[in-house]
Amino acid sequence: MFTGIVEELGTIAAVEGDGDGLQLQIEAPALAALSHVGDSINVSGCCLTVVAVRGSTLSFEVVPESLRRTALGRLAPGSAVNLEDALRAGEPYGGHIVQGHVDGVGRIRRVDDEGIEVEAPQAVLRYCVEKGSIALEGVSLTIARLGESSFTVALIAHTREVTTLGGVAEGDDVNLEVDVVAKYVERLAAR
Repeated sequence: MFTGIVEELGTIAAVEGDGDGLQLQIEAPALAALSHVGDSINVSGCCLTVVAVRGSTLSFEVVPESLRRTALGRLAPGSAVNLEDALRAGEPYGGHIVQGHVDGVGRIRRVDDEGIEVEAPQAVLRYCVEKGSIALEGVSLTIARLGESSFTVALIAHTREVTTLGGVAEGDDVNLEVDVVAKYVERLAAR
């Protein structure tokens, strides 16, 4: 489990493979110093397992299922990624419940000084409410406005500086994860 509070901006050092799976090598000095093989790391919204730690570089395998459901296939050497280590008992809980299980891929519709508007699939929007939580590229955010086919999040300068969201542009694909509580409520209410 994660909280959507980014701990480090990593840099893709290498991408190997194809649609049948990728191996990502991510330069992440702070997290690499704390990580072990088998640890879970949220990589731009997707929970991945560390398969190797070499100095300041973490390696991950991305299976075809993850490539189909996320925007991870767009990553190339030099790309920045949001990184968060899994929450440990007793650590501060600053965001919302984030599992790293991407619910859909959205597309940036608009970026301005106030925030970001994201065009999202209806399968994601059905769980969105104004002032509710959403994870965008693994970052815990609050929905400021909700439209028919999109939602808007407000961004403060700090979030733009310490996450990849400060560099997104119109047309970029982004990983989206809705608040898991909404999915449980829907399932229970349907019974």
